Amino acid sequence: MFRNLFNFKLIGKDLAIDLGTTNTLVYQKGKGIVLNAPSVVAVNKKNKEVVGIGVQAKQMLGKTPENILAIRPLKDGVVADFDITKKMVEHFLRQVQPGKTMIGPRLIIGVPSKATKVEKRALVEIAKEIGARKVALVEEPVAAAVGADLPVSEPVGNMIVDIGGGTSEAAVTSLNGVVISNSIRIAGDEMDEVIIQYLKEKYNLFVGEQMAEKIKITLGYMPPPEKEMKMKVRGRDLNKGFPAEIELCSEEMKEILEPVLVPILDMIETTLEQCPPELAGDVMENGIYLTGGGACLKGLDICISKTVNLSVKKVPEPLLAVALGLGKLLDDHHLLSAVEVTPNNI
Repeated sequence: MFRNLFNFKLIGKDLAIDLGTTNTLVYQKGKGIVLNAPSVVAVNKKNKEVVGIGVQAKQMLGKTPENILAIRPLKDGVVADFDITKKMVEHFLRQVQPGKTMIGPRLIIGVPSKATKVEKRALVEIAKEIGARKVALVEEPVAAAVGADLPVSEPVGNMIVDIGGGTSEAAVTSLNGVVISNSIRIAGDEMDEVIIQYLKEKYNLFVGEQMAEKIKITLGYMPPPEKEMKMKVRGRDLNKGFPAEIELCSEEMKEILEPVLVPILDMIETTLEQCPPELAGDVMENGIYLTGGGACLKGLDICISKTVNLSVKKVPEPLLAVALGLGKLLDDHHLLSAVEVTPNNI
């Protein structure tokens, strides 16, 4: 009985959530980022029971028996499976705030700027069903700008390019909002897919998602000419059916990833073309700020810079920028009220 009393809290701590296709990050007021976990849930297909969430579920990808399915309940940055997403978010919040509360936490959640009203409403409903006392939605490019300490409240154009797991987005922000934005549902996951397909076609080697991701992180897109890199890749030989190993060099990565990067580059160029002239001058002067997991891809910043003839800067912590920005808004109520998505848009 006394143990239950010690675990009981009157009010849940305020939290900010960057709910991504690949990873979910949770920021707790006063503590910073307290959780960074894969957005993966393992489900028993027979009885629909959840058997693993987060790190545990990701470790099951490609290794599960037929009755266990490891899935990502978010697709292209928005909710694809309401019930599974709800269970996943509830699990993550219990991890960072164990015990029961009489009054639920206040939540700030990041959303893609092109998310529909239905997609935004799904996030609000999930938050309310798991006990949140108040929910605010903030567009991810604005949150990333706040996280990168850019002057979001000033009449200055800041161009953010966020390449995540399921979505790539380019946006120009000014005066606490998104002035122009474009997004495509091509990003890190598609990079993994083209790596898998390339290895099948050229080397008759079948690899899983985790190996493809490792290749992407290790070799990148366009390493310096004087620094060619190689790595050993293990998988299954499609002809013989046995485990096999090949050596992949960084020179091949440009050919592999080009089909994915071309539409992303086109989207960035389109956004620049649509940018109002007054803000275009600011973008020309300040350059483009690169965030998300794609910012960590070796050589991508150089590739974008050569394509659009502008400077491209990785923000200090590209993987954390959105979560850090949402976290800062927990302490700045005035700025939050200025940047949050209005109820009429949900």
